Amino acid sequence: CPACGLIFEKWMKHRFATAPAGTSADPSATGPGPVRLLVEQLLYVEPVTNPLLFYGRLFLYFVFFVWGLYFIHVDFAVYSYPLSHSFMHNINLVFHEAGHVIFRPFGWFMTLLGGTLGQLLMPLVVMLTFVFRNQDNFAASLGLWWLGQSCMDIAPYIDDALDQKMVLLGGRTGADAPGNHDWGNILGELNRIEKCHDYANIAFTTGTVLMIIAFVWGGYVLYRQFRNIGSNFSLP
Repeated sequence: CPACGLIFEKWMKHRFATAPAGTSADPSATGPGPVRLLVEQLLYVEPVTNPLLFYGRLFLYFVFFVWGLYFIHVDFAVYSYPLSHSFMHNINLVFHEAGHVIFRPFGWFMTLLGGTLGQLLMPLVVMLTFVFRNQDNFAASLGLWWLGQSCMDIAPYIDDALDQKMVLLGGRTGADAPGNHDWGNILGELNRIEKCHDYANIAFTTGTVLMIIAFVWGGYVLYRQFRNIGSNFSLP
């Protein structure tokens, strides 16, 4: 431009120049996003796998896989015995009763709901601890399996809210001891007791989905660990 002396060619190159690699304008310089970091955390395996531990985990996977299929095929609405009298039910019951005590300071409704929350929160805490503290994703997948099974475990209890024929911890049914049926009280308080069968199906389906995810997660972790079995691994 003769008037101001501005050289437009140089100005255009400077104005629209591409930022050099390594600067903040480079997307690759910002590092992996949170989703990718989470996926890497969930799929982490040790660089060298102890073969004894691997085959022990493989055996556990087989046991929990077969056991899980057994639970998945239970028709709780017709015959709830496999769920309500299983070994896992006895474990869930401990945390169910503890949940009533833990949530008691939050009022009557939360005391009732606290039993179910207690038996769901415990396997969730176990899973998250193994993922983020111990970095043992195979054990975490078993924690997810437990969470799924616990969801299944509450399905017959929810389903019984209307009829209240299930024998409770004190040896009596909800009908024999009015006011002692958690889900009868919860759904009655919410005016949703007629929907108990639908909610029970939702709980059981959720548990089934979580258990299948646990199968896939644990199986993939074992596959990656198998690839990392060290041929020169030596016991300490």
